[in-house]
Formats: sequence, structure tokens, C-alpha cells
Amino acid sequence: MNPKELKLIVKEKYGEIASQSKLINQSSCCGSTSCCGEVDYTIFSDDYSGQNGYNPDADLGLGCGIPTTFAAIKNGDHLLDLGSGAGNDCFVARALVGEEGKITGLDFTDAMITKANENNLKLGFTNVEFVRGDIEEMPFPDDTFDVIVSNCVLNLVPDKHKAFRQMMRVLKPGGHFCVSDVVIKGDLPDQLRKDAEMYAGCVSGAIELDEYLGIIKEQGFEGITIHKQKEISLPADVLANYLSKGEIESFQNGGTGIYSITVSATKLIKFENSVI
Repeated sequence: MNPKELKLIVKEKYGEIASQSKLINQSSCCGSTSCCGEVDYTIFSDDYSGQNGYNPDADLGLGCGIPTTFAAIKNGDHLLDLGSGAGNDCFVARALVGEEGKITGLDFTDAMITKANENNLKLGFTNVEFVRGDIEEMPFPDDTFDVIVSNCVLNLVPDKHKAFRQMMRVLKPGGHFCVSDVVIKGDLPDQLRKDAEMYAGCVSGAIELDEYLGIIKEQGFEGITIHKQKEISLPADVLANYLSKGEIESFQNGGTGIYSITVSATKLIKFENSVI
């Protein structure tokens, strides 16, 4: 599947999800032409109910962490949320940046932008906006944002090098990102991976952890820190399709598997002969 086809499937799938509730997303058809089973899109999601600014109408259960918790967001910051969906992380971040700050959500699914704008209209925020656009080609000037967050979205982007390169471009010098995402650890057999994608939609597009961190470093980010990681346990009946009982035990105890991580890094301030 080429990147254009993959983006089309993601857009169609998440366009359908936008019309569903979190409850339905816990057991729903993914909506893409390749889907023939039921996928739990909330399998990675964390509980947002205790977060300031949380709006249940904006929570579709599509995340794999709470990146705002570790993002060191300050009052007055201009924050960008990549793949903002119905606005869940944007509204939580808005409680942190306050009246003096600004929140921009970027999403390339029309239905998600519509839903986020509807939620924002109900809340009456004037410093929150939602923009339609592609993470690989962000429609923003250089050095615009203090902070970038993203929640279980970058794994779906075909070219992660482009995504992190764009993040570096639009961050202000001294700015930073904090993202939650899905990665693979170890050697996950291809057929097992495909079955895992049918079990939990966020596995689609996930790459190996060391490769993921390597891409971040290649784009020039510093201070890479993993704040949290959580393993997703695949059901025994899924594993049994591909592994013997002994192999299942080895797989489960060997560190190989699917993980959600929350990671941050900083764009350093560069001077003529040095950086800070």
C-alpha cells in the first residue's frame, strides 16, 4: 500500500469514527475497506476524567496516553495538537495555557474538524482553533509553537521522518514536544502483527521503538525522554494462532510486544557558535 492509499484509508476510517461515541468505539468496525472484524480503538486509552478541562463529548477513546501530563505546558503557551480529533487534548491543554495562551488543533479529517468545532462552540473558547491539514506538510510558518502534543496519531503517518522534520520546523527555538504513540518492541511476526491490528486499531503503522527514537534524534531533537510506557497484552487466542504454548510463554516474558509510550524532546536554541 502506497502512502496516498494509506492516508485515504485512515481518513475514511477516522471520518466514520468521528460520528461514533467512545462506547461504540470500544467495539466497532473500523470502516475501512480492509476491515472485516471488530476493533477496540480504546484498548490503549487512559482515563481523562480527572484532568482539568476534560470534556467527555470530545473524548472518543482514541488516545494511548495523556501527553499533556508530561508536556510542561505553561500559562501563555501557544500549543499545537497533531491529529486533534474531536478536541480532547486541546481542551485539557487549554486549561493549562489559560486565557493568555492559544491552542491550535491540526487534523486532516473533515468530520473530526467539524466535531471539534462543534465542541468548541459549546464551550465558548476564543483561543482554541482547529485547522485542516497534513502532519507531513503542516500549514504553519516556521518557529510558531512553544509546545507540540500528539496522542496516538504519528504511528498512522506514513513518513515519520517528514512528521518530525515538520515538528522541528514549526516549533520555536527552545520549544519542545510531548507525544504518546504506539511502538513495537522486538521481532513481531508479520501475521501476528496483522491480527493485532484487527484487535487494536492503533497498531497500524507502528514501528520498532529504537527506530522511532532514532528518527527523533535524526531530526535534531535533544533531551529525548520516555516518561511512560505501557504494554498492550494480546489475547492468548490471538497468540495461539501463530505460536506454540512454549513460544507464547517466551514471547510474553521476553519483552517483545506492542507498547504505548509517552516521549518528549526539545528543539535547542542555536547561536552562531553554540547551542543552549
